[in-house]
Amino acid sequence: MRRRLINSTLAVVLVVIAVFGVSLVAVESRTIENAAHDRVHAEAVRLLSAAETKLAAGVPVTAASLAGQLDEGAAVVRTGPGSAPVRLGALPGGGRITATVENDAGASATVYQSRAGVNSEIGRNLAVIAGVALLAVAAAVLLAVRQANRLTAPLTDLAETAERLGSGDHRGKHRRYGVAELDRVADVLDVSAERISKMLTAERRLAADASHQLRTPLTALSMRLEEIAATAATGEPETLREEAAIALTQVERLTDVVQRLLTNSRDPRTGLAVGMDVDEVVKQQIEEWRPACRQAGRAIVRSGKRGLRAVATPGAVAQVLATLIENSLMHGEGRVAIRTRVTGTQVVVEVTDEGPGVSPDLGSRVFERTVSGRNSTGLGLAVARDLAEADGGRLELVQQKPPVFALFLGREADQH
Repeated sequence: MRRRLINSTLAVVLVVIAVFGVSLVAVESRTIENAAHDRVHAEAVRLLSAAETKLAAGVPVTAASLAGQLDEGAAVVRTGPGSAPVRLGALPGGGRITATVENDAGASATVYQSRAGVNSEIGRNLAVIAGVALLAVAAAVLLAVRQANRLTAPLTDLAETAERLGSGDHRGKHRRYGVAELDRVADVLDVSAERISKMLTAERRLAADASHQLRTPLTALSMRLEEIAATAATGEPETLREEAAIALTQVERLTDVVQRLLTNSRDPRTGLAVGMDVDEVVKQQIEEWRPACRQAGRAIVRSGKRGLRAVATPGAVAQVLATLIENSLMHGEGRVAIRTRVTGTQVVVEVTDEGPGVSPDLGSRVFERTVSGRNSTGLGLAVARDLAEADGGRLELVQQKPPVFALFLGREADQH
């Protein structure tokens, strides 16, 4: 493309130079020729006038009397019809310019001058025109190269940007080139890069959230299956049925988590909030985590107001509580306590333990992704907060030591 732009620009300039240059040469040559003929004619008129003046004064017209009247070239003067010609100077060799002037009395003067001066002047003008043409061609080459670089460099840069997008580098350059069409392409590439980056970020976040949200119910299900295996060994069918029922509930919860992840990946604003029994979810979580607490030599208890109903997604609330309980088991100490209460139009579920709490350097940053007090993923509390906000609630750290996490949910309207 660069070579084509340079060649096309040079072709246009050469055509313009050829058209106007030839015309200019023709005009200048004609002008020089006409000026030379006018000078020779003027010499002939002046010479004839001098001869007439001498005749009128009775002075013989001879080569000697007219010697100072001719500047260059040669001349022939006749004083009348049939008179002897008076010759002045030597005829120039080669091409000549001739002019003859005659009066009413029959006297005439013919002047001959060489064309060498005319040809030399025409040659000088041709050299000037050729020099100007060469300068124009050189300027055209520089301009063509500059314009070609101005157009091809942005195209090369845009091609590199597109290649980077295809290779996984989704950072936009935000570079503009002063050419409307190229700037439009750059805008589209930057917008596409930003859109691709957001899509990949959303996909990575979904994968991270899915792995974390599925890990907790799978862990609980694994513990419950271990309980079932242990119960089956003792031969207690009633306890076995009870443990199996709890395990089925956990499978349903796992299915609900998967469904919610798929729904949120399509449209994060889509909510499944309904009127739910808070006691039922709290009870289910206590039963689910009691084996883990017992295995860790710790207890899990509940207190506070009973019979509360909130507007939320049961599976999401269960996931948030599971994350808080797991967080207490991992980072806390002593008894894990769940307390329910009411404040205004909201139902509050608090989870606390008797550990050292959240360090001051973490503070409110504990809900940020990748922020963790120990060697964990740092996703748990961030995901739990997102789940709470998706139902119109919120998750807060209301006390750092001992740690108290509070889940605020909208209270069902017809509840007193």
